[in-house]
Amino acid sequence: MSLNHVRPWKNIYRRKSRQIMVGNVPVGGDAPIAVQTMTNTDSGDAKATIKQVLDCAEAGADIVRVSCPDQASTAALKEVVRESPVPIVADIHFHYKRAIEAAEAGAGCLRINPGNIGDEKRVKEVIKAAKDHGCSIRIGVNAGSLERDLLEKYGEPCPDAMVESGLDHIKILQDNDFHEFKISVKASDVFLSAAAYQGIAEATDAPIHLGITEAGSLNAGTVKSAIGLGNLLWMGIGDTLRVSLSADPVEEVRVGYEILKSLGLRHRGVNIISCPSCARQGFDVIKTVEVLEDRLAHIKTPMSLSIIGCVVNGPGEALMTDVGFTGGGAGSGMVYLAGKQSHKLSNEEMVDHIVEQVEKRAAEIDAQEASDVAAAE
Repeated sequence: MSLNHVRPWKNIYRRKSRQIMVGNVPVGGDAPIAVQTMTNTDSGDAKATIKQVLDCAEAGADIVRVSCPDQASTAALKEVVRESPVPIVADIHFHYKRAIEAAEAGAGCLRINPGNIGDEKRVKEVIKAAKDHGCSIRIGVNAGSLERDLLEKYGEPCPDAMVESGLDHIKILQDNDFHEFKISVKASDVFLSAAAYQGIAEATDAPIHLGITEAGSLNAGTVKSAIGLGNLLWMGIGDTLRVSLSADPVEEVRVGYEILKSLGLRHRGVNIISCPSCARQGFDVIKTVEVLEDRLAHIKTPMSLSIIGCVVNGPGEALMTDVGFTGGGAGSGMVYLAGKQSHKLSNEEMVDHIVEQVEKRAAEIDAQEASDVAAAE
């Protein structure tokens, strides 16, 4: 992120990593932190998988991963890759031949788990397929599937064991002159994940894929991921991420963006600042925000909207947002535009009017950006 000289306490200094390509998406270096998710359809059903990929891409996913557990999956992958607007990562466990087939099908990246892909000979065959077909590789270390010798050495999954596993497999790739790789060291335990990621971040300059694996349900998993990933991102660690939820993959994308937005690392769509509501509220804040989130989901332009129930904090929050509404009395409130008090509005007209103002402001921002780009050329 760019440095904030006015508010230096908001600066995040990202770890320096080398950059690789996942399809046409740069990962690492100074590239934006990429948001990933994973389909949960039957991967052999190309039509259903393509639909879910398209839904995730529309929600903002930069990269989508597809599990390839059998030949039917890799056979369908070619069609999925062809129809996808974003790069596809093939998720491979146990069967190294599925990785070779996925590379042939056009996957942008192969995700392999060192603990279960097989011996070094098999890994070398996967590396050759990746080279031949222009794939990158993600080394996916997982606390739940560490190699037996490391478990015997350390007694249990621990940060040192996970880092050692990752470095062992990095060496195999590098010994075979393959450098287009990123790495993850995931665990379902936040403490274990954080420590492992800090260790691997110090040990290699490879791009890092962040994740708290098997984080849980939409609510619980969001909290768990926000704590684990948020702290790592705040430290400058992470070049791409996936929020692992027992929920619709679209929700994973949304949560991932919200985590990045909260740290100022990525900006997409409307950032709604709203109060929890209380007896002072001049309108139903909770219901209004719920409706606005749905009505404004189509806006991709980064911008801010404040929805505050009363005048205690409303005017102050509105000063820092593109559009704002603060509850007042007698069934009306105040609309703020570009941080300035603009006009009163009845509560009944509020939602439609706010949507209109947000769409107008988004169009202005887009036009200005287009003008700036044209002037720079």
